[in-house]
Amino acid sequence: MNTYLTKFTKYILDIMFLSGIFVLITLPFSLKFLGRHYSSTITDHFLFMLVIFAVSGICGLLIIYELRKMMHTVLHESCFVYENVKSLNHMSITSLCIIVMFILKLIFLPTPATAVIILTFFIAALFSRVLAHVFAQAISYKEENDLTI
Repeated sequence: MNTYLTKFTKYILDIMFLSGIFVLITLPFSLKFLGRHYSSTITDHFLFMLVIFAVSGICGLLIIYELRKMMHTVLHESCFVYENVKSLNHMSITSLCIIVMFILKLIFLPTPATAVIILTFFIAALFSRVLAHVFAQAISYKEENDLTI
């Protein structure tokens, strides 16, 4: 059952990664469509919104890429490796970049959803950083244990 769930999660991450690339490529067209049919705010601040969402989208893709790398180690039953610590640290930094983008958006175009996104990625950054320390400590214990045997 665990292997099934792990493989299922990997496929979901693969779909998210490919979907994210599609969304990023079509972002200028999507924003123009939404500006015409949803909110004139998007049309009025098109370039600003495009930059905010494009940079955030790239950061989101980088987070998913790091998660996919980590899933590869899970599938090969070698979770406690320094590569995962690096991935978690990268995800933390990338989450902070998204926070910066949405703080800029909050300053110039405030919405309640923007505040929720900032809070969500702040928690993700902290969580990733804490997990990186936990993994580093586990690897250290594992290596020490391997040397003892």
